[in-house]
Amino acid sequence: MSQEQITPVEGLSALSLDALTSVAYGPEAIIVVLAVAGAGSLHLILPITLAIMALLAILVFSYRQVIDAYPGGGGAYAVSRANLGSGASLVAGAALMVDYTLTVAVSIAAGVGALTSAFPGLRSGTVPICLAILALITLLNLRGLGASARAFLLPTLLFIVGLLAIIVVGLFHPLGLHETQPGRSLISTHGLQVVSVLLILKAFSAGCSALTGVEAIANGVPLFRPPRAKRAKRTEMMLGLILGAMLLGLAVLARRWHVGPRSNETVLSQIMGMAVGRHWAYYVVSLSITVVLALAANTSFGGLPILASLLARDDYLPHLFGLRGDRQVFNNGIWVLAVLSGGLLIAVGGNTNEMIPLFAIGVFTGFTLSQSGLVVHWWRTRPDRWRYRAVVNGGGAVVTALSTLVFLISKFEQGAWIVVITVPLFVLLFLRIHAYYQRAAVELGIGNLPDKPVGKQTLVIVPVSNISQLTRFAICEALSLSANVIAVTVATEQADGEPGYSDELQREWLQWNPGPALEILHTEFSSIVDPIVAFIDQARAKGDRQIVVLIPIVVPSLWRYRLLHNQLDLVLSAALRKHADVVVARVQMPLEVSSR
Repeated sequence: MSQEQITPVEGLSALSLDALTSVAYGPEAIIVVLAVAGAGSLHLILPITLAIMALLAILVFSYRQVIDAYPGGGGAYAVSRANLGSGASLVAGAALMVDYTLTVAVSIAAGVGALTSAFPGLRSGTVPICLAILALITLLNLRGLGASARAFLLPTLLFIVGLLAIIVVGLFHPLGLHETQPGRSLISTHGLQVVSVLLILKAFSAGCSALTGVEAIANGVPLFRPPRAKRAKRTEMMLGLILGAMLLGLAVLARRWHVGPRSNETVLSQIMGMAVGRHWAYYVVSLSITVVLALAANTSFGGLPILASLLARDDYLPHLFGLRGDRQVFNNGIWVLAVLSGGLLIAVGGNTNEMIPLFAIGVFTGFTLSQSGLVVHWWRTRPDRWRYRAVVNGGGAVVTALSTLVFLISKFEQGAWIVVITVPLFVLLFLRIHAYYQRAAVELGIGNLPDKPVGKQTLVIVPVSNISQLTRFAICEALSLSANVIAVTVATEQADGEPGYSDELQREWLQWNPGPALEILHTEFSSIVDPIVAFIDQARAKGDRQIVVLIPIVVPSLWRYRLLHNQLDLVLSAALRKHADVVVARVQMPLEVSSR
């Protein structure tokens, strides 16, 4: 449906919030690393940011090429699968699934963290608030990506325009430069480290967390309105320009004002306070940052379900992940992402710092594989200027691989080891599922023409307990399927030899004379299922007929009455579940019951 597809501007709110909101923690991550070496090292934020912007330009260029070459979506997975083989593509898919899950959890936790910092009384409800926001975003995405994109568009535009305006004011006429900053400085004053190449690499790698989410647009190309590739490329370019302007502006201001880490005060908050003062503009933009940080989780809800659908198409995930719902979204992928993210939020108590060491590793693995795959793609296809493109993508692959390696080494003991374990486990899961589908394909003879179908006569068995409109309804449906119908009922033997209810039912059946015969199954036990199953097994033993068990059930108009009916359906269906050669069907009769 076209209303569920998005425009380039809506693509910013649907697929780019993760990248855009990374300015809230990307520059701070650089400053925190540099601060270990003292205030004299903080000036390096600008050259490091320029290096990150160069990498951003490479990534934007790269993923615009991915959109052209692979308009079906999938990003790093699709590129790796086509050019590097299934093994590399599975690593890319697993890394992206880990990253998408972390993106949801980190974004929501960061947004709630900003909220509880402003209102400390809410701190005890951190996890419930996180889960409530997660539930809201999940429901919006289940209603369709178009609905969520439009719902998030206003706060996204407010955040972009507001922060860019604050940067412009700070560059030309700061209003609060001399105001006292809250908190205390966390810059080291003793035991200073030498500004080494390793420290710079650590700062660069930490700052690269600002680039998470750049790949989401290439993963979600099918979500755009036609022409999809053109609109997706436009969104990618808009993202690169806006994110680059924000990163550069914040870096220039941080260097000019010698901004360092402070207790209970983020770097972004310090810059905003110095630029416009702590007045209405500061609080409006701060609130918009809180909102969009929480909503940045929407990026993953646009990307992971599509990635899961591609893995399902290639038999690496259950095929149910490839099914779209009524709103043209992959419901199952959305639900799984919500459950995984919710479990992670509960496990870490909604604490962002617990997840930061894991963040960005997955997406940078995807960056490396995607750009390496494009180098192979250019070498194979050799379009115009293919050498130039291959050099750019090859250089980007080297830089992102180096960043991933530095990040892994520096954060390994702080939790990055979890990603090292999780990604191979996902790959193993993909391979096990794929192996099962291959075995199933052999058994099903997929790809080979089977023998011509041969029909069988059908015996329809209808369990009944009395003569009623429901019984008549079921017999009518059974006769529409086959002329060979048997009604069965179970009678318990009477200990005193007196005639039981079954004799009366037999007389009424003969008097009614509906056509099919009534078979009375006698038992000394209270179970009514075992005699019916035994009767069905006897019919199966002949092997010349298709057995259909047609269970009559009633569907009351009021849902609260439904538990009062259809107990036979539950127990008999469960008992026949292992009878693969028996068709178990239900005939539903509506029942209008008034409420009194």
